[in-house]
Amino acid sequence: MKENDDFEKVVEQLCDLSSNADLYHIPWHKMELPSAAELQKLVDILREIIFPGYFGESIIRSETLHYLTGARLNNALSILITQINRGFCFYCHEPGQQCSDCKERSKTLAKSFIRKLPGIKQQLALDAKAAYDGDPATLHVSEAIFCYPSMTAVTYHRIAHELFVLGIPLIPRIISEIAHSITGIDMHPGARIGDGFFIDHGTGVVIGETSVIGNNVRIYQGVTLGAKSFPVDSKGNPIKGMQRHPIVEDNVVIYANATILGRITIGRGSIIGGNVWVTKDVPAGTTVVI
Repeated sequence: MKENDDFEKVVEQLCDLSSNADLYHIPWHKMELPSAAELQKLVDILREIIFPGYFGESIIRSETLHYLTGARLNNALSILITQINRGFCFYCHEPGQQCSDCKERSKTLAKSFIRKLPGIKQQLALDAKAAYDGDPATLHVSEAIFCYPSMTAVTYHRIAHELFVLGIPLIPRIISEIAHSITGIDMHPGARIGDGFFIDHGTGVVIGETSVIGNNVRIYQGVTLGAKSFPVDSKGNPIKGMQRHPIVEDNVVIYANATILGRITIGRGSIIGGNVWVTKDVPAGTTVVI
C-alpha cells in the first residue's frame, strides 16, 4: 500500500502547476504545438522545389516539372499556414484573442514567404557555386548541392531567415535547430548572410542572431561569430534585441576554430587565421594570425 501512496505522491508532485510554471505549456486556445516533423517535411518539399532532381523524386522530366512544382508548392503552403498559426498560438496568452485573425494572418504570411522562393533559389545557386569555387576537392557544383552538409545548413538558413524577417514566431528557430541537429552547424535565423556564402567542412560553426555577413565570405569548421557579453536589466534578465554579434564584410576568409566576439567589424578582404581570438575591429585587407 505504501508503494502505491509513494507513487501517487510523485504523480501529484509532477503535476503541480504551481511549481516550475515554465515547464508546462497549456495553450489558451487548445491549439497543438508546432510540429518539428511537419516542418522537416516542409523543408524537404522546398528542397525538392529549389533543387529539382536532387531530392525526393530524383528523376524529373521537363514535361512534368511545372505540374510537380505546382503540386509541391501547394503542399508546402498548406503545411506552412498550419505551422505559422500554431506558432502564433504558442505565445498567445490572451483569452479574448480572435483565432480567426491569426488564421488569416498566417495565410498572408505564408503566401508572402512563397513569393520569396525564387530569390532564395537564386541565392542558393550562388552558394553552391561558391562551394565549388572554394573547395578543390569538389568536382562539380552538383556535388556540393547533393553531398555537402554546409549546403544543407545554408539552405535551411535561407528558408528560416526569410520566415524570421516576416516576423513569424518560433517556426524559424525550429527549422534552424533541425539543421543544427543534422549538420552540427548552428546558425540563428536572424543572422543576415550575403550571396556566395560557403562553410567548408562545417562542424561546430556558430553564427549568432545579429551577425551580418557580406558577399563571398568563406569560413571553416569550428568558427564562432558570437557575443562577447550582453547587458542585463535591474532584475538580472538579459536585455533582448541588442546588436551583439560581428559584422563580416565582403570577401573575408575565416579559418578553422577562429572565435570572433562582439559587435566588431572584420573589414573587406581580410583573412582571419585559425584558432585566433578577435574582439576588436579588423581593418580591411588585414591578415590576423597568432
